[in-house]
Amino acid sequence: MTIATGCNGCRDGAGFELPITMAFQPIVDASTGAVFAHEALVRGANGEGAASVLAQVSDTNRYAFDQQCRVTAIELAARLKMADHGANLSINFLPNAVYEPRACIRLTLAAAMRSGFPLNRIIFEFTEVERLDTDHILHILRSYRAMGFQTAIDDFGAGYAGLGLLSKFQPDIVKLDMDLIRDIDTSTVKQTIVGSTLGMLRDLGVTPLCEGVETVGEYEVLRSLGVDLMQGYLLAKPALAALTIPVLPGQATDISAVA
Repeated sequence: MTIATGCNGCRDGAGFELPITMAFQPIVDASTGAVFAHEALVRGANGEGAASVLAQVSDTNRYAFDQQCRVTAIELAARLKMADHGANLSINFLPNAVYEPRACIRLTLAAAMRSGFPLNRIIFEFTEVERLDTDHILHILRSYRAMGFQTAIDDFGAGYAGLGLLSKFQPDIVKLDMDLIRDIDTSTVKQTIVGSTLGMLRDLGVTPLCEGVETVGEYEVLRSLGVDLMQGYLLAKPALAALTIPVLPGQATDISAVA
């Protein structure tokens, strides 16, 4: 599937020719064991890793790549009946591929309508991998919220998206960077930083999400800090074009795919 350009700011851009699919990794509500969302992670059509796909993204095809990822994620999520299982779909987007939010969202809306996937079940999350105009990012996030989407800041504490952006816009979810989570059970410094960040987010009415949870020790410390939403290999690895049932520590270790 090749997505053609369509946004006024992208008419001269190239299409993204590499076939892609998505792997889905669950985000778990540890307080209930239920899947809160599945994050769509880009893969090559034959399961090639994200790095090999992203290596093909350039300034000229970035818009088409971003659009293709959105459409592919929504169509696969609908086919897998993700919303029927009560879960949200989390889609990563590239802020520098969005020229005007309401124009660049057209293919996303069309894919959701065509597949019957509810808009309020879609979470758009972003990471600033390069410095961008804060006003532009705020315009995107506010526009998406007005259209009924949920919003999230990814890798909080690592990228350029930080307290300055959070002071101007409070997304539905903030995902704490995995470097803050790694070995948190053996680092009182990280426990203090994460604990303070969690308190701030809760005061702002923002739901915290901790990603990169890989050990039982990390999981137990995060639970003791009151974290509910978690994501990581300890709970479930990404599944190619499939949904996975997560396993919390102490549960049975058999992981099966959802048909």
